[in-house]
Amino acid sequence: MQELDALKQRIVEALPGLDCVIGWEPGPSPLTAAPLFMRTPADVDRLVWGPFNAPNTAVYLPAFKGRKVGVVVKGCDSRSVVELIQEKLVRREELVVFAMPCRGVADASKVAGRVGDLGQVSAAARDGATLQVTTPEGMAAMPWDEACADKCLNCQYPNALVSDHFLGDPLAPAQGRDAAADEMGRFEAMAPAERMAWWAQAMDRCIRCYACRNACPMCVCRDHCIAQTRDPHWVSQEDGVREKLMFQAIHALHLAGRCTECGECQRACPVDIPILALRRKLNRVVKDVFDYQAGVDPQAVPPLFTFQVEEAKINERGW
Repeated sequence: MQELDALKQRIVEALPGLDCVIGWEPGPSPLTAAPLFMRTPADVDRLVWGPFNAPNTAVYLPAFKGRKVGVVVKGCDSRSVVELIQEKLVRREELVVFAMPCRGVADASKVAGRVGDLGQVSAAARDGATLQVTTPEGMAAMPWDEACADKCLNCQYPNALVSDHFLGDPLAPAQGRDAAADEMGRFEAMAPAERMAWWAQAMDRCIRCYACRNACPMCVCRDHCIAQTRDPHWVSQEDGVREKLMFQAIHALHLAGRCTECGECQRACPVDIPILALRRKLNRVVKDVFDYQAGVDPQAVPPLFTFQVEEAKINERGW
């Protein structure tokens, strides 16, 4: 791929002035990519770009605050970078952002539904409109719109919203099914009691591994996380649905208007709880009330970072 070769060259040229550049390398299985911290030209040779670059590279940036680093991003990753900059969790002058247009990433759970045990997959590659997966039983071809992550079907930001080096021709927004709207419609059609029962059943599967927290680029209060803090003691270590739902509720509220809907929390969940739905619901409330969407406009001020005596859509005087 010419764009990837050009990207690697740009990174090699920038390396002397950077602590490292964060990207992806082939993961432990054909359907995965792993984070790559490039410090030498030999490291850059391992960089990959393609349908398996699902991890959000922005999650590592707060740990590098105070050092100048580079980061390779997809469009959805760049939204997280923008939000981190807006919240002053990273400094723009300390970042060099590399990007290429993203054509979507594969959803391993969808592939597993088609081929079964992912441990049997020996090779995988996207070929135009199909994802080809090789197993001992032969090659299986899945239509790309059945293999890609739901967020990619209707992705409005395939190109980075902030970048210093953008390689390749920008892509138009995707026009596929709006899976997020479909999901919200299903939940909102439920009666409150039915919805609560549904979430209680889903949270019963939770093993409290906190992979959702660790994968989230905007979850940055890990030095005093409610999951472990004892002053105040918000959540006990009891293995009950109440504690599990309490953590997710507080986590979602902390991300209200901040979540960029990259989906890493849900992708990281080992028991497939659709926790992104909680964040999406709160994001829609913030969008409706404050007309703000996280990580989209680098010049915008997050609504919880400012104060208006009178908010246009909040009636405090008509009670």
